[in-house]
Order: sequence, then C-alpha cells, then structure tokens
Amino acid sequence: MTVLFDDSDDFAFSVAVIVVGAGACGSVAALAAHGKGAEVLVLERDPVPRGNTALSGGQIPAGGTRLQQKAGIEDAPEILEKDILAKAKNQCDPVIAKHIALAARDTVDWLVEDVVLPLSCIDDFQYPGHSRMHMHASPSRFGAELMDVLTQRLSERDIDLLTSATVVNLFAARDGTIRGVRIARPDGSQEDVGCQALILACNGYGGNKELVARYIPGMSQAHYHGHPGNRGDAVIWGEQLGASIKDLGSYQGHGAVCTPHMVHLGWPVFTQGGFQVNKEGRRFSNENAGYSEQALKVLTQTDGLAWAIWDKRCDDIAMQMHSHVEAKERGAIKRFDSAGELAGFIGCDPATIQGTLDEVAAIARREAACPWGRDFGGFPALEAPYFCAKITGALFHTQGGLEVDTAGRVLRPDGSAFPNLFAGGGAARGVSGPADWGYMSGSGLMMAVNLGRLAGEAAAEQTQRQAA
Repeated sequence: MTVLFDDSDDFAFSVAVIVVGAGACGSVAALAAHGKGAEVLVLERDPVPRGNTALSGGQIPAGGTRLQQKAGIEDAPEILEKDILAKAKNQCDPVIAKHIALAARDTVDWLVEDVVLPLSCIDDFQYPGHSRMHMHASPSRFGAELMDVLTQRLSERDIDLLTSATVVNLFAARDGTIRGVRIARPDGSQEDVGCQALILACNGYGGNKELVARYIPGMSQAHYHGHPGNRGDAVIWGEQLGASIKDLGSYQGHGAVCTPHMVHLGWPVFTQGGFQVNKEGRRFSNENAGYSEQALKVLTQTDGLAWAIWDKRCDDIAMQMHSHVEAKERGAIKRFDSAGELAGFIGCDPATIQGTLDEVAAIARREAACPWGRDFGGFPALEAPYFCAKITGALFHTQGGLEVDTAGRVLRPDGSAFPNLFAGGGAARGVSGPADWGYMSGSGLMMAVNLGRLAGEAAAEQTQRQAA
C-alpha cells in the first residue's frame, strides 16, 4: 500500500470521483456525489460490500430529525453536540463535533426520504452518554440490512461499483494532488484508473495487528470483532502523503462479547439494570459507563473473562437487537432459576453471587451506593429467572485517522487541505478523543454517513467547478 509520486496524468480510463470502500461511508459518499451530478466509481475489495457496517447494530445518532418529531422525541443538534463533547471529555475537535451534530439531522432526513433507508427511532432505551433518544436504527438493529439497501440503491442509480478490486497504490503529484489509483484483481491483474477527486472510505486499522500493537497495545491480544479488511490503508497512505493523523489510540471496544461464540450481547441488558461479575461472582466496575471502555475492564479480570447477568425484563428489550438474537440462538445465553444455578455456571461460591444480587438490588432501590458510581436509573432489581452469558472484551474498530475539515477534505499538519483528497468514516479522525472512553454509542455510523455525504457532495462540486 504505497503512494506513487508522479506528476503525469496519463490514464487510459478516468472518472470524476473514485470512492475507495463500499461500506456505509463509501456508499453514502457515492450516492451523494452522484446526486450532485458527478460520475462516480466505487472500488470494493470484497466480492460483496459488507465491511464493519454489516457487523454493526445499524444505529445512527442524530438530533432534531423528522422521524424524531413524528415520534414525539424532543431532541436537537445542540443536544447531540453536547453529548459528543461530554463523552469525549472535550478532547475531540469541537468544530467537527458541532458540524457533525448539525449535519446528522439533515443526513438522516435525506437517508430516509431520498435513499429510502429503513430507519426508525429507538424510543424504549438510551445508550450510555446519550441524554436523549438519539438513535435511528434498521428494523432488526442490524447493519447488514442497511448495507443491502445501500448496495441496491447504487445499482438502481447506475453508480458503478467494482467488487473484488483492491486499491494497492495511489498516484499523486508532488503537491499532493491525487491523480488516480492502481487496482489489483484476484487473478493477479492490475488496472490504473485516473480521477479528479478521491474519497477514502476504507475504515481504520483494526485488522492490522502490527498497527494495533503499536497504537493500542492494551488491545493487541484482544479478539478483533471487526472486518478483517480494515488494514489501515488510509493511515498508511496518509503518512506517506504527509497528512495530519490524530487520535490513533482511540477505538471502539465492546465489553460483552460472548465467548467462545464471539457474538455480542445487546447492550440493553445493562442499560435496563443488568450487571457483570468476575469469576469470584463479584462486580468490578460501572458496567453502564459505556460499552467501549468496558472492554478493557473485562479484559483485566482473571483470564480476561466476566459473566453478564440480567433478567427477562432486560432481555425482552435486548431481543430487538440482531446480535442478541444470534447469541441466544447459538446457545451463548443461559437461563437459570436461582442464584445457586448461576453460581454453578460461573464456578463461584453460591453465597457470593447471592450477596452480589442483594447488593445490586439495594443499589437499584437506592438504599445503598454503588462503589463505582453507577446509577441504576430507577429500574427494579433483577428477578428470577436470570439470564447469564460468559463474556470477554473485544476491539470493534479504531477511531483515529486522517484529520479532515467540515467537508471531509484531508488536512496537512499546518491545517491546509490536500487539493482533491477526502476521507470519512473510520478512515478519518473521529470525535471520540484519544482513547476508548470517548466513544459514544453509534459514533462509528454517525461519522460514516455524515462524512460520507459531506465528502461526496464536496468532491462532486469541486470536480464540476474544474470542468466548468
């Protein structure tokens, strides 16, 4: 994955806009650029576009959308902005956070009304860090549904999508202008294609063990729950071009991946009052501070394991999530009628787990304080039968990347923009700050669809100005 510096512009075939990656960011960028009248070519390394989007919960945060207004949810971009900044402890780019929060309203409205993406508001629970019900989700809370629709829209609108096409090189002039790309095909053949603008939508580096060990050493041995094609291409090209790259230690983890099944639980089991214990049957953290930072908390327990405990009330809401349904179907979720049975599954002392259940019940009734500061939100204490799953922590995707402006233009360290290079989604710096604790639920898809739309529109408008 190298940049070939060459000032020539000699390509047998050229298009206005090339998009690298056909996940949510790339597909949305292509649809937005096409909607502005640009000729677009989308390049995807896989035979079928999936990426991290297809592995996600398919949920997009936004404030003040028409869907929310119809559902009676009071929200606004300014509220979403405050939530983003608070979760990141004000250690992300405030200009980008403000712009993305404002853009999200228009992006979701456009996705619903123009792209006809099947979104609806989640109105029966809130994720950690959300002060309002910001989430807009697919029917089964599964990103693969969104990918199917986006891919269908590319086809319906006659947008060229080339699959099994891995971009191995960028061609760039000495001033940083991108001239085109080199594509490698499965049969070993290669093709060079020129472009007037390039959008990098190829996610982060979670699938590159060397980069993970370098930038996130604490997760180097953790299970990677993302798409293996996320090899850090954008970061590698950016380094060679001299781009500004920030927050490479930032990532989304997940603190409730069932093992050995490697399917994650629906987080409502915790938002509604469930909790986690170690192999001794004792709690060890505020489980609902955020599912990203919970990953390391679980991994630091003995053998990197914990056990999640919840009840039917929690489970009924979690069953809206595709991943939770899958975990149950695969036998990762067990049902027990008593604390003694729970203890047998965990391998701990029955008196200890009963004591933990009693302690949580007292905290839920506000008769005791949680040692880790958790507020159980007025939810009732858990009741038998109990549900339980053996879990570990995992890395989902990285959040650091190429620094971009509000139009998705890639920036240099001095703040100037590259002439025709754009980035979005996991290829770009997110709004999660420098570490795992800054990730707000849904931020991955939020950055994917918003920067995808903004970059697509900006790239199309730029190429049209050049052609005029």
